[in-house]
Amino acid sequence: MTRTITVDCLTRVEGGGALTIRFDGDSVRDVKLRIFEPPRFFEGLLRGRAQEEAPDITARICGICPVAYQMSACHAVEDGAGVHVGEAIRTLRRLLYCGEWISSHCLHMFMLHAPDFLGYPDAISMAQDHAELVRRGLRMKKAGNTIMSTVGGREIHPVNVKVGGFYRAPAPGELRALLPELVWARDAALETVSDFTRFDFPDFERDYEFVALRHPQEYPFCEGRLVSNKGLDIDVHDYESVFQEEQVPHSTALHSVIKGRGAYVCGPLARVNLNFDRLRPVAREAAVAAGFTVPCSNPFKSILARSLEVLQAVDEAIAIIESWASPAQVSMDVTHNAATGYGCTEAPRGILYHRYEVGGDGLIRDARIVPPTSQNQKSIEADLYEIAARLARMPHEEAVWLAEQTVRNYDPCISCATHFLKLEIERE
Repeated sequence: MTRTITVDCLTRVEGGGALTIRFDGDSVRDVKLRIFEPPRFFEGLLRGRAQEEAPDITARICGICPVAYQMSACHAVEDGAGVHVGEAIRTLRRLLYCGEWISSHCLHMFMLHAPDFLGYPDAISMAQDHAELVRRGLRMKKAGNTIMSTVGGREIHPVNVKVGGFYRAPAPGELRALLPELVWARDAALETVSDFTRFDFPDFERDYEFVALRHPQEYPFCEGRLVSNKGLDIDVHDYESVFQEEQVPHSTALHSVIKGRGAYVCGPLARVNLNFDRLRPVAREAAVAAGFTVPCSNPFKSILARSLEVLQAVDEAIAIIESWASPAQVSMDVTHNAATGYGCTEAPRGILYHRYEVGGDGLIRDARIVPPTSQNQKSIEADLYEIAARLARMPHEEAVWLAEQTVRNYDPCISCATHFLKLEIERE
């Protein structure tokens, strides 16, 4: 007997996608995470544009994580020019990234993912019985947005970021005004970790290859080497010698694999697994108190990893603000060199790779952008294959619910992933 589970439009994810799982009896025959949004050709848009425009152009790929695109773009251009920014710029970039992580993670955790665990079709329905949880999430998200507007100039597509640094630095008083709400948010994040620990997590594990940046001292945002739990340890410049993208017929987004090894996972669960010792003490202690241990290979517990990262980001933001003094320089000159530059930073959903080939006139000749969702797609489909036997034994509505939840574990940003498509036209 054949059976098909079809989700024509995935809900509670950013962007438009669909899901089809076909069975022969209890055996899965085919799984397709179908991404049908039109390709957006951002690499093509960058060609011929000045290198200084890259942060503002690429930020438009995503309204939820524009800072990630700006940071990867800045790092790639600066790398090609041989520029290393000063400590004040590095610190301010980390603070801006803290704001984005808080905002993006809270949106996903409270509005998109928590309803799965509490048994509601959406956050509006959930709010009727869990109003305080939803209010807390929205207030925490707003605290992240306020960091972004104070440092970046506005919450969505910040305007204060530039290649080489920032147009202006916020005054110490501007940042200190954020502290009362951030101190509240830290307590709220601790409460959230505790609350989420009580969720009923499906019993599910796979042998993943987790990939993330790792820095000698810091929890990863903007710098570090690319490492994995299976021995990968490379410089960002070597990304394309290890990772490759493949086109599949059912998706307008490319699938990424590690050459010769296959699918891998990036994002919060990968970062926490690979950088647990880099978490700030308050986040490590919260993890221990919650019984969250590494390695953790249950993707449904990614919501716990995100909650720990929110706590991490809020605590780091407080520490940066408390020690912030007006710097002498928040921007460095970046010259025009004929060179290729590479950048990789940790977007909320995982590693975001940029590579730009720039001419001596400062115009971009070629660009490559690999967003986190395209890197996780193959693992999402593999999870669905693995859980399919369980789905086959469930009533249809329950099976659809668990299948969608399996996708939402990764917080896919589908619009980000559909930035490129290799189009071949054959005519007779």
